[in-house]
Amino acid sequence: MKTFRASIDVMPHDNLLDPQGKAVSNSMANLNLAEISGVRIGKHITLQVEAKDKQTAEAKVDEACKKLLANLVMEKYSFSVTEG
Repeated sequence: MKTFRASIDVMPHDNLLDPQGKAVSNSMANLNLAEISGVRIGKHITLQVEAKDKQTAEAKVDEACKKLLANLVMEKYSFSVTEG
């Protein structure tokens, strides 16, 4: 078995309101950062997977995202898997 490291990003779907992102976006002007807008806030997750190969590790990470890490009704996810 090999150890793989997964890096996962979970974000709200583009067509859904992101109240946290909107609040941060609206606050930028108060911080003299008015040129920053369109803030979207999500989650970044890292984890380790024990698997025989990269393809198996990717399948396990995908399953974890679908079953637990992302709410597929409201969120999308992407990930990368590297050995080590």
